[in-house]
Amino acid sequence: MAPATLRKAELHASVGDPVLDTMNFLNEITHRYPRAVSFAPGRPYDGFFDVEDIFRHVRRYLDHLAERGATPAEIRDTLFQYGPTGGQIRELIAASLREDEDTDVRPGAVVVTVGCQEAIFLTLRALLAGPQDALLVSSPCYVGITGAARLLGVEPTAVPEGRDGFRCADLEAALAAEKARGRRPRAFYVVPDHSNPSGATMSTAERHALLDLADREDFLVLEDSPYRLVSPGRRLPTLKSLDRDRRVVHLGSYSKTLFPGARVGFAVADQIVVAEDGRQGLLADELVKIKSMVTVNTSPLSQAAVAGMLLAADGRASEWNTETAAYYGEAMRATLKRLDECFPQPGREALGVRWNEPAGGFFLTLDVPFPADNAALARSAEDHGVIWTPMSYFYPQGGGEHSIRLSVSYLTQADITEGIARLARFITAEAARSR
Repeated sequence: MAPATLRKAELHASVGDPVLDTMNFLNEITHRYPRAVSFAPGRPYDGFFDVEDIFRHVRRYLDHLAERGATPAEIRDTLFQYGPTGGQIRELIAASLREDEDTDVRPGAVVVTVGCQEAIFLTLRALLAGPQDALLVSSPCYVGITGAARLLGVEPTAVPEGRDGFRCADLEAALAAEKARGRRPRAFYVVPDHSNPSGATMSTAERHALLDLADREDFLVLEDSPYRLVSPGRRLPTLKSLDRDRRVVHLGSYSKTLFPGARVGFAVADQIVVAEDGRQGLLADELVKIKSMVTVNTSPLSQAAVAGMLLAADGRASEWNTETAAYYGEAMRATLKRLDECFPQPGREALGVRWNEPAGGFFLTLDVPFPADNAALARSAEDHGVIWTPMSYFYPQGGGEHSIRLSVSYLTQADITEGIARLARFITAEAARSR
């Protein structure tokens, strides 16, 4: 008998969406040119990880359970059984938010997820009930929100950032446009601190203005801020810490701050949900229901490792990141300095190259005088041994065709020095080629 053959046109439309292919193409380029210096991965630096630490972290959590009176059988079940769908370390996460972010939420408002990506997916599934519900995103934006939305059959509405980042006036105009189309703005997704991909940070004034706008126009803010604790210097308050009307769903992750392999994230969803019969619960309760049909629960072993790290630092994830924040800050400064060396003024302006200067995070953006597409990326990797990410990947409704994203987090100082030199040679050659 002939093997089953499926027509792609008969599958869900999202599998043919270009945004789902972008990261695959980038991974393929990276593996094809292993000797290239890659400014593409937005991942933590490997030098901070020690395999033996994992066992120590898990043991620290198991000792904590024993100190609280758990029996050996209960401790065994905590590691080996599925565990509660909402998560078994909700209390520790809530305590950590109080210590690090001045955010006071009940443990029941926390849902422990498989990375922040699941938190995004669960929240979108709960909030976007029909075709009239609109999701707005600050653009350029993290591809994870775009991909999750399209898997759910939702086309996000882009709110363009200015060169200086998010402006509330632009969101207000987008909200009015959506309402004029007969749609209900339901949520706005934003990375307020050192965003992926632009590196921009929202000012304190804009944070307050955004919360006022959310209250006035009746929508929720989805705050995703994974780079705060791994950035040097003073941190601005999170949107959730400023939230007095439960307008913010905080989407959190320990991938950047503790370790990515654990795949532990969380959602803080303390919004009140009223049933038809008048009974009240929290949005977190609804997310737990959805999670029970998606991943059932988050790995208890991963939760144990993360919990052990939090306990060792008295609940402050920030304590684990003093050294890492300094490292990433130095990597960013080294990258900016090397760009200045390789593209001195006034030749930089004549060439048509410019970049922003983030104070933290993993990313910065570079404007170039040619289309920064997949074909240019392939030439960059093959001919010059340097890899970057096209910014066009991050624009849900078009844009960024002449910009690239550089990630500085995964590289050593030597890699940065050599990589920027290679990048400069590529840009110069490509600019001449395009002319």
